[in-house]
Amino acid sequence: MSQSPAFRAVLSPCIGVCSLDGAGLCEGCHRTTAEIARWSQMGDDERLHLMEVVLPGREAVRA
Repeated sequence: MSQSPAFRAVLSPCIGVCSLDGAGLCEGCHRTTAEIARWSQMGDDERLHLMEVVLPGREAVRA
């Protein structure tokens, strides 16, 4: 019996606080409007990079 390839779905970082700050970043998830618009077309690798590297970095700068 062959095993199916690993499936990993990356959920959206949206937390329902959807308003842009002066820098054009979402107040809730810290994504740009371009990142929000492209989310459904991104592959898992790009989504994971955004969620694990880019967004935490933006959040740290804002804190």
